Amino acid sequence: MGLEEGLKKLKLKKPLVVFDLETTGVQVGTDRIVEIAMIKVSPDGSVVRKPEKAGKEHRILVNPEMAIPLESSLVHGVYDEDVKQKHTFGEIAPGLVKFLDGCDLGGFNSNRFDVPMLAEEFLRVGVDFGLEGRNLIDVQNIFHKMEQRTLKAAYKFYCDKELEGAHEAYPDTAATLEILVSQLEKYENTSISDSRGEQVGPVPADMDELHKFCQRTNNVDLAGRLIYDDDGVIIFNFGKHKGVSAVELLKKDPGYFGWMMKGDFPRYTKRVLEQIKDGTLK
Repeated sequence: MGLEEGLKKLKLKKPLVVFDLETTGVQVGTDRIVEIAMIKVSPDGSVVRKPEKAGKEHRILVNPEMAIPLESSLVHGVYDEDVKQKHTFGEIAPGLVKFLDGCDLGGFNSNRFDVPMLAEEFLRVGVDFGLEGRNLIDVQNIFHKMEQRTLKAAYKFYCDKELEGAHEAYPDTAATLEILVSQLEKYENTSISDSRGEQVGPVPADMDELHKFCQRTNNVDLAGRLIYDDDGVIIFNFGKHKGVSAVELLKKDPGYFGWMMKGDFPRYTKRVLEQIKDGTLK
């Protein structure tokens, strides 16, 4: 099935913009965008590309107003010399806002990185780019959910054995332990670079470290500074107030709000904090 035919299967109620960013690094609060690519698919099936053509000669490069670390340039191929005469994000922001108006957003690992980074850049130049009303489509999450990640599939992948008696307590337990041992052996000296350029691995054998390796959080903001606990309460996820209700703390210690707003936190985190303080987000 070709792309054009496949696009007809998308049941779009509004345009979908699939995009990718290259950046100076992976810290949302401090790093900057150096390259942008976007493809807008409208409900009628029409497609608009930014840039209009593929290839390095048709890149949308952005002057990040800071030096690009060599290690980042070696990943994406954008160097200081390439961007020094290009527009800054603030200069192209009005056009991007217009292009993204009323659109859902999609990408690969976009919910964790590209969307937070884009929102941060807009807020940095004074554009309140809200995500309210936008659907966020992360292709990586679809991949992770739809590829088999059952115990039976993991047993076959890591141990090259068929799991007999699946969904019975003891065979499942024994297989899980065998998979864990195999994982520790397989990834003992293995690390990979994820789509954000962050190093993942090796998988630690120490249980305290392995516990941290396995954790996932339910973010309220895009950087994970504020998360929902198991009861759906928004709590701080860092510092001396980690685990404390954000609503209650801001009532008891309004100075903490001021400290965060003046601190080196992502702008989107501050935006969420303001919403918590004024009661629009609970």
